[in-house]
Amino acid sequence: MRPSTSGRLNQIGNDHFGRGQYAEAFSYYQKALSYDRNSLDPRQLITTLGNLGNICGVSGQREQADRYYREVLELQKRLGDEGGIGATLVNLGNLRADAGEWDRARAYYLEARDILDRLNDDKSLAVLHLDLGLVAREIGAFDEALCEYQHSLKLMSRLGNQAGVADTYRMMARTYATRQMWEEAASCAQTSLEIARRLRDDLRIAGTMYVLAGIREEQGRTDEAIKLLERVVEFDRQYQLPKLQENTDWLSSLREQHAREKGETDPA
Repeated sequence: MRPSTSGRLNQIGNDHFGRGQYAEAFSYYQKALSYDRNSLDPRQLITTLGNLGNICGVSGQREQADRYYREVLELQKRLGDEGGIGATLVNLGNLRADAGEWDRARAYYLEARDILDRLNDDKSLAVLHLDLGLVAREIGAFDEALCEYQHSLKLMSRLGNQAGVADTYRMMARTYATRQMWEEAASCAQTSLEIARRLRDDLRIAGTMYVLAGIREEQGRTDEAIKLLERVVEFDRQYQLPKLQENTDWLSSLREQHAREKGETDPA
């Protein structure tokens, strides 16, 4: 079966989205929406509205994204699509989390969790427990955060999602670091780093090295922090990541600090 006009427009929009060309993607999704408003296919309309919600979300237009997702939710409820409802509730929660509205984000996530539990959707639940862990950490409920991460870790491991396991250990490291439990934080970060290296995933390696560099700095192991951050900056340059200048400045500061420390300890 040939894809519909809306389907083709959405695919072109998706291609632009994947290349980070958000204005172009939005334009094609809007063209698709004009077809869908006049069609009798609610599922195609859901797809288009969801794409518009996604593009607005990543572009920082949270309230517009919220409106698109809410329309999606109403259509999914009309169709009785529980899996879709759960996914949209997660999207709504993500918008509120991006805005730092942790209580609202948690409410959406918990509603989604109830649905996904009923559906035994372990793949989605594994990610959702990470989201719930982040919310708990941000509101200072550290034990709850670690419990959520343990749930995620169990599901990620069962599913064989090693990238997800690496992400979970990195999130645990950040939580332990927030509590100034440096040995536990370093252990989790090292585990995450080992997995990322096995996967040869440069961006995960860089993200975990960044976390571990902060831990080593707090432990007073400045030389190790410098070596880690040097690699992070190399990845920043290679992939043109947005924190290049910030991390370069941090590296310079660490080098100056290390030089002062050596000067204080070297014999006169």
